[in-house]
Amino acid sequence: LHKTMYVLFLLFQILGAVILGFGIWILADKTSFIAVLQMSSPSLKTGACILIGVGALTMLMGFLGCLGAVNEIRCLLGLYFTCLMLILLAQIAAALVIYFQKETLKVELSAIVVDLIEDYDPLNEDKRNLQDAWDYVQTQIACCGWTGAKEWENNEILRNKSNTEYPCSCSNRSKDLVEGRGFCVLDDPVNGTATYADWPVHEQGCMDGVEQWLKDNLGIILGVCSGVAVIELLGMILSISLCKNIHSEDYTKVPKS
Repeated sequence: LHKTMYVLFLLFQILGAVILGFGIWILADKTSFIAVLQMSSPSLKTGACILIGVGALTMLMGFLGCLGAVNEIRCLLGLYFTCLMLILLAQIAAALVIYFQKETLKVELSAIVVDLIEDYDPLNEDKRNLQDAWDYVQTQIACCGWTGAKEWENNEILRNKSNTEYPCSCSNRSKDLVEGRGFCVLDDPVNGTATYADWPVHEQGCMDGVEQWLKDNLGIILGVCSGVAVIELLGMILSISLCKNIHSEDYTKVPKS
């Protein structure tokens, strides 16, 4: 039982480090869809800070649990069990909130991206990181806008130029992707005002690409979450078993009268 507990505590140290690293990555990432979310939505920043806290707590609990098992300290094992239970309940609550609020989150995400597209300005240094992150998303997923390229027609700069320019990161031509950000000029002049149909850009909106990515990786995400939950349940069961074992040993050590 002790050896099993030691292996489990080691797993918790690794698990805590992974969760901690994931939270730090969300805050530090500047070139992906995560960057668009965390720079636009304070809720993701809060979530990243929570991940960092949970990761640090998991590592601390692994250390305290190991210390309790080695020295047979019941209060540390009890603390370890309680914290594991709280972390597991928090994970279940978070999963339920995401599941039941997924449509609300989808609407909020759509509003964030639409606002970003409308206000996109390559000369705005204050939003440079956010805009570069969105350019990266459009380039990597080979998409344009959230639901389609038409959303870019609402961009103030493009409207003022009669839509004779288009976002380079949306382009389906490799020469435009060398720049990868800002606006490119139509090669063929258009009489009057151009539309998104005149742009050499991808037809697919990024929403479909993001949803497809989630579907493709859903099995991995669920597998990781399930694995974490199983490890936590094992930790709770083994810590309680060890507590009872220590309790039984204490009674056997009492001299009989």
